[in-house]
Amino acid sequence: MTQTAAPTDADTDTDTDTGGTDTDGAATGLTPAEAFDALYVYAAPALVRQAYLLTGRRELARESVERAFQLAWQRWPEVAVDRDPAGWVRAAAYEYAMSPWHRLRLRHRAPEPPPAALDDRRLLSILLSLPPVYRRTLLLYDGVGIGLAETAAETEASTPAAANRLLYARATVARRLPELAEKEELRRRLTELGGTERLRTAPKPVVVRSGSERRARRWTRAAIAFTVLIIGSTAFTLHTAPDHYEAPQAPATKVPGVPPRSGPGPLSEEDLELRATLRDMVGKGPHRLVPQLR
Repeated sequence: MTQTAAPTDADTDTDTDTGGTDTDGAATGLTPAEAFDALYVYAAPALVRQAYLLTGRRELARESVERAFQLAWQRWPEVAVDRDPAGWVRAAAYEYAMSPWHRLRLRHRAPEPPPAALDDRRLLSILLSLPPVYRRTLLLYDGVGIGLAETAAETEASTPAAANRLLYARATVARRLPELAEKEELRRRLTELGGTERLRTAPKPVVVRSGSERRARRWTRAAIAFTVLIIGSTAFTLHTAPDHYEAPQAPATKVPGVPPRSGPGPLSEEDLELRATLRDMVGKGPHRLVPQLR
């Protein structure tokens, strides 16, 4: 969805070229922060409305755009020289908005209030009933107004596959809303649908940039901590692990015909008397048996 009411392919090309000129710091002499802020002001409001059409959730739409711009700031040298910086951010916002992991979040399990207008509720309900990739294809081609080849590239599909998805999505909408069978009328309604909602735009550009930098620092610290943990675990394993193989000792078994080993038992009365007699006879025997100290 663009800033105009009914975007066409020609209009989109013009908008894209203008956006690239306005946001390219090398062409306009802007600093990276100024170029990023210009891109944010230019593209963020429309992207929030587009993300709302993809998800039907206002807060998720705002969050998706914010995360996409945070990622763009982290990779700004790459985004700044891209042929279509706004398209780069749009693809990142779409990917985040349509991630299936959002269904596991508690706050996204409860349904959000639908649009106030009946026609808007019906159209949004039809859009959300489409498979995600069909919904995205319809929004890119008829809502944003980019070409079929660009739509196929952004949805990672071949051009014939993107065309079939577009035809299926249009047929589904026309079957349930016959007044939108004409593609011009469908484009107009898609453009107007997000504009009637009170969608909270993502924070100011400076807030997005600072949030991106904080997130990058946290990920860097987490990566360092994880690396240190791996190194420590490896060192501990190398220190405690055995350095040679020790065969396990086989369990003892009884050999037939061999009596078990046993120690001496207690002395009998006769043995005790004999031991006492022998002890008393020390030094009283023949002279040759008496030990002499030399």
